[in-house]
Amino acid sequence: MSRPVTAAAVKLVVSVFAPSPDLIGSAIEALSDLYGEADFVSGVIPFDETDYYAPEMGAPLVRRFVAFERLVPPESLPDIKRQTNAVEERFMSAGRRRVNIDPGYLAEAHLILATGKGYAHRPYLRDGIYADLTLTYQRKAFRPLPWTYPDYAGPVVIGLLEKIRAKYMLQRRGTQA
Repeated sequence: MSRPVTAAAVKLVVSVFAPSPDLIGSAIEALSDLYGEADFVSGVIPFDETDYYAPEMGAPLVRRFVAFERLVPPESLPDIKRQTNAVEERFMSAGRRRVNIDPGYLAEAHLILATGKGYAHRPYLRDGIYADLTLTYQRKAFRPLPWTYPDYAGPVVIGLLEKIRAKYMLQRRGTQA
């Protein structure tokens, strides 16, 4: 018989994309007010794997990834997704999003993103939020799955996430990165 144990705290990771780096910077400030100091902020990356968001947000879009120093319980993901949705709403103009914020968490074995859209590989959590198993960590590397978004499966994002994971693993061991 298995004995339930409390899950290890996880690293909050957020993708923020918008038509301008200035909007992303403002969104990151708002997120820091909620989640504390960021300990990783990527450079600006083109968000060009899809044009799905162009009608609403314009084009071209750019993105940054942010990870926060304070670890969070994995079960807080639905609350975080609802909070980031509220931040998106603060930046809306004329009923259109100007900033897209996709939160998730990085654990030792995987990257989970939060979404409001259910699908076969997205188990329901609560409050209208689903968990999207986006990447697994096996044989010392992140591995995409058949449904992984192309940008998350690419070497740029995987390289960033491996840096964030290294920092997280040091935090778990109680040492500083």
